[in-house]
Amino acid sequence: MAGHAPTSIRPHLAIVAVLAALAVAALAGPSAAHAASCTPPKYPGSGYFTSLAVTNASCATGRRLVKAYYSCRIRKGKTGRCTRKVLGYSCKETKRVAIPTELNGRVSCKRGARRIVHTYQQNL
Repeated sequence: MAGHAPTSIRPHLAIVAVLAALAVAALAGPSAAHAASCTPPKYPGSGYFTSLAVTNASCATGRRLVKAYYSCRIRKGKTGRCTRKVLGYSCKETKRVAIPTELNGRVSCKRGARRIVHTYQQNL
């Protein structure tokens, strides 16, 4: 029976293996972020939301924030910008490309470890 552990050692090896797996999971757990790609909500005006991604937040929260950000931005006209916090999130339009007929933007919002990123296309 060379190569086999004695019967009395096998349960101990199993316990060591389980403890090692738990230790690895505990080390990876806190730093692992919950990220998801979500279906964007219906665009309230003329245009559409093209993408929505959330990290450490639910898709429902992401959809609510996207619509609230749109409302903030559009208060200053079709090409307006939102310069205040939205639902407690700090948002920045990280990319904006405009042509005479449309505006395309990418918005990143953060609140602690939560991140919500969306893109949109606004018809002008």
